[in-house]
Amino acid sequence: MQFFRELWSSRELLGNLVLRETRGQYKRTVLGRLWSLLNPLASMLIYTFIFSMVFRIQPEPGDPSGLNIFPVWLMCGLLPWGFFMGSLNATANSLVSNAGLITKVYFPRSVLPLAAVGTIGMNWLLEMLVLTIALLLVGANVLMWIPGTLLMMLLLAMFASGLGWILSIVNIHFRDTQYLLTILLQLWMYLTPIIYPVSLIRDMSDRVGGLLGTDVTVFDIYTLNPMYHFVTAFRQLLYDNRWPDTVHLVTCVGWTAAAVLVGVVVFNRSEKKIAEIL
Repeated sequence: MQFFRELWSSRELLGNLVLRETRGQYKRTVLGRLWSLLNPLASMLIYTFIFSMVFRIQPEPGDPSGLNIFPVWLMCGLLPWGFFMGSLNATANSLVSNAGLITKVYFPRSVLPLAAVGTIGMNWLLEMLVLTIALLLVGANVLMWIPGTLLMMLLLAMFASGLGWILSIVNIHFRDTQYLLTILLQLWMYLTPIIYPVSLIRDMSDRVGGLLGTDVTVFDIYTLNPMYHFVTAFRQLLYDNRWPDTVHLVTCVGWTAAAVLVGVVVFNRSEKKIAEIL
């Protein structure tokens, strides 16, 4: 509990750090915060061309929304993934990039990974506003599901923060972590149903059947990926316009609780040594 009490007492510092990073992120650029929109939009165009037009992949229409627009379906998965990927990359480097501050002034070091997540979250809010407008334009009844989407976003932010506390500590010991993480996240993305529907994995799993003579299938292993459940929950809210299935909600809460618990334990054990290591 001491860990969270220190975080609460440093909430003003956390807010200032987020504002500092947000204001300085696109300083002296011509387009400013519009750059945060260009990356997901460029990804959407590329993936739409390759997977929708070349490979002719077509997900099922939204149930019950009836939406059948591949770029919109794609963005409903890309935005939560982009937030998660950006958060892990930023948190992994959050202690190293603030080494000068850490070695000069004492404050709860756990604030720095949280500030990194908060900064990425500010970009996500802008992206989410654009996606909401797009969904309204194509006839989706999305407004009533925005509160649920924000709750899922808070859950995803907690999950990313838990992993971020772990990665930030690992990275000060092994500086290769931030580079290895980039590769792992690329692999993780393709193991998550973002640019293809999960029905492709389910159909392939049904054809293969049980693995090594057991009842365990490829799909059973696939669903161990926590981001499968997060992305599916976001799509059910935004694209299907319905409350996520219970299995996805329970799994997301379970992974989040585990990530935060392990993250707190790992960070607590190393926090006093951070300044010395840096």
